[in-house]
Amino acid sequence: MTETHWADWQQSWDRQQEWYMPDREERFRVMLDMVEALVGPEPRVLDLACGTGSITSRLLQRFPGATSTGVDLDPALLAIAEGSFAGDERVTFVTADLKDPEWAASLPYGTYDAVLTATALHWLHSGPLTALYGQLAGLVRDGGVFMNADHMIDEATPRINAAERAHRHAAMDRAKDAGALDWAAWWAVAAADPVLAEPTARRFEIYGEHADGDMPSPRWHADTLRAAGFGEARPVWASPSDTLLLAVK
Repeated sequence: MTETHWADWQQSWDRQQEWYMPDREERFRVMLDMVEALVGPEPRVLDLACGTGSITSRLLQRFPGATSTGVDLDPALLAIAEGSFAGDERVTFVTADLKDPEWAASLPYGTYDAVLTATALHWLHSGPLTALYGQLAGLVRDGGVFMNADHMIDEATPRINAAERAHRHAAMDRAKDAGALDWAAWWAVAAADPVLAEPTARRFEIYGEHADGDMPSPRWHADTLRAAGFGEARPVWASPSDTLLLAVK
């Protein structure tokens, strides 16, 4: 595999994710702004449920002195991540299941300045997510941060939610008609690739077609993080459908 090949897969993943979240780069920008504001420009970062390494890529572009540990269970996305960052001593990848109570034992460090994640933890139900937040409170150093950018739904605003969803999906349909790949189409391309076919088959054995986790409100996330041991927690960015929730230890 050439570096160009892995770069192509990274770009393809970005375009597929942007079909769902056209403001994806803005959430990453704010996330890194808050990293710099609270823990400085050379952080030790845990890229939680890292996928292809989207956060790690942007982290190192902005902060060359940072280090990153990416953790995920998806063998196909990890193959892209490992290929993309091969030879970069600032980056380590770990295969682990976040629902395993012992997953953190595989990490190379006992604490981190920042734990960052995006568009991933909605795959967990609220019970396992509560347990995970408790574990993260032990991994983030005092004064460190946890940030989660994800789908967070306020069930107290059903009319707003319905209107936003209809408007967003209409735009997605137009983009798809113009050739954008959705989740299923992207994975079909990956399954046909000679290098990614085998890890893609394994990821569907692990996950199935899609998980059925929860998308609780930003308030739930903030309350749960404070109960887990974080001192402060609140949204620092929001789109009509998603929120970037920041917690400080």
